[in-house]
Amino acid sequence: EVQLVESGGGLVQAGGSLRLSCAASGFTFDDYAIGWFRQAPGKEREGVSCISKSGSTYYADSVKGRFTISSDNAKNTVYLQMNSLKPDDTAVYYCAADLSVLRLWVLKSTDYWGQGTQVTVSS
Repeated sequence: EVQLVESGGGLVQAGGSLRLSCAASGFTFDDYAIGWFRQAPGKEREGVSCISKSGSTYYADSVKGRFTISSDNAKNTVYLQMNSLKPDDTAVYYCAADLSVLRLWVLKSTDYWGQGTQVTVSS
């Protein structure tokens, strides 16, 4: 059974930092692209960042230079380091996995999602 478990969310002041973790199990981690998405109240889910199985990384324009995605294949875990946080970053953050980075990052179409972790940035 595929499982993606996010952790690391919380309340932080603007300008602060958080590191989210996505622990994966139930599939061959090295074969999958892993992505971070977020959804704020009243808004559609949007892609934040993605890392392919080869290590290529992708970022939304709104987070470039502030967020960094990384992968620890030994721990089957993907991290999202978020610096210089802004109130607009407030959302539920989800990780997701797919064999195809195209399907995951471009089409945002995958069956494998975590339960989400809340990130709240106060002004």
